Amino acid sequence: MTETVTRLDRAAPFYVAGHHGLAGGAVWRHLGASGFTNLVGRASSELDLRERDDVFAFFDEVRPRYVVMAAARVGGILANSTRPVDFLSDNVRIQVNVLDAAHTYDVDRLLLLGSSCIYPKFAEQPIKESSLLTGALEPTNDAYAIAKIAGVMHVQAMRRQHARRWISAMPTNLYGPGDNFEPDSSHVLAALIRRFDDAVRDGASTVTNWGSGAPRREFLHVDDLASAVLHLLEAYDDASPINIGTGRDLTIRELSDLVAEVAGFSGTVEWDDTQPDGTPRKLLDVSRLESLGWRPVVELRPGVEQAYNWYAEHRDSARR
Repeated sequence: MTETVTRLDRAAPFYVAGHHGLAGGAVWRHLGASGFTNLVGRASSELDLRERDDVFAFFDEVRPRYVVMAAARVGGILANSTRPVDFLSDNVRIQVNVLDAAHTYDVDRLLLLGSSCIYPKFAEQPIKESSLLTGALEPTNDAYAIAKIAGVMHVQAMRRQHARRWISAMPTNLYGPGDNFEPDSSHVLAALIRRFDDAVRDGASTVTNWGSGAPRREFLHVDDLASAVLHLLEAYDDASPINIGTGRDLTIRELSDLVAEVAGFSGTVEWDDTQPDGTPRKLLDVSRLESLGWRPVVELRPGVEQAYNWYAEHRDSARR
């Protein structure tokens, strides 16, 4: 692992792809708070990253020096398992277009955000970066995982063939302000927030969750992700992807209890075990990131409280 200590130029053009999304929005906020004065972003309505000519024209116009690749089609178990073609095709096209344009227009530092789902379903826990490509993937999101693996390989190929100082990072499950609360495409924590909030507001006495509640998951607040992204851009230069997480997990049942308590739900919680659980456990080994001097600061309970309060305040405008 190569460690560098290179402070990024705060005045250089910095493109955050996906700056209206959960991860990209947090990165955008953190970069602004860290003194970057030339941030560039485009909404998907302004620039469709699946359209190669449009992406190249954008890079020709902006000439970014730095890029964070946080744009992606994302979703939970239901969306991934029912629309695998969308998740594979869209994400591969987005990544290929942005990375090829970044090379053509000589982007100095680029960080590609992947996902912990790239690792094998039964990888040894906690999951080390070296587990990549050592086993079968979780079937409910294998198409998305393959797309993100392609992105990691693309970054590595750019390093080998063109000596690009680009990196890829694999965050664990993310949550926080700006999350997607749509019932058909949200991830588990956002889905629980909406479900329990709806139950409280409707006066429901019962909430039904998918699966058994037994799988264990790790959760990282997006503000912590954003600080890790900048830290890595200034302190990491290696072909291997690097994990971003907390190193701690809990069961989905425990998470459900926490969200119910935060939302003020006092009814009965039932579990529909006819629905898929997904990977039994997905805890990342974050020792390499910790060795670079970074650790998360947002604890889970206050983070969930903040995410719930944000949703309650933005219920009418949130993605729901």
